[in-house]
Amino acid sequence: MADRTRVLFLCTGNSARSQMAEAFLRRYGGDRFEVHSAGLRPQGINPLTVRVMQEQGYDLSLHESKGIQEYLGRVLFQYLITVCADADKNCPQVWPGVSHRLYWPFEDPAAFEGSEEERLAKFREVRDQIERKVKDWVAEQSASPAVG
Repeated sequence: MADRTRVLFLCTGNSARSQMAEAFLRRYGGDRFEVHSAGLRPQGINPLTVRVMQEQGYDLSLHESKGIQEYLGRVLFQYLITVCADADKNCPQVWPGVSHRLYWPFEDPAAFEGSEEERLAKFREVRDQIERKVKDWVAEQSASPAVG
């Protein structure tokens, strides 16, 4: 456990994108990573996040949104990955222990307006983009030396 790479996914509300990224890295990263997610202003898991992730075999129904204060100065992360512009801009610039800070901008599916089916389609689109990005990143990490 101690030699696993710690990763924190950060977005504004920890309601969709960062939760999805956390779930995908847990699946595709196996035991190489210790994965967490948080938000600048946690607001609860979006029900559509739960629904579209359930379609992929993930049960996020009992997950909770967490704030950065749960981790800042308490857990050392090798990677801090912001998944939205707001988090990238407003995250503390100094985060003790962070070796690598990455920015993966994804559209906020919760901000999309339309019918329920149109909103579900947007959540699925963003979910699929996040899944591809996580898979690609895990492949890159597997090809490079361990970070520690």
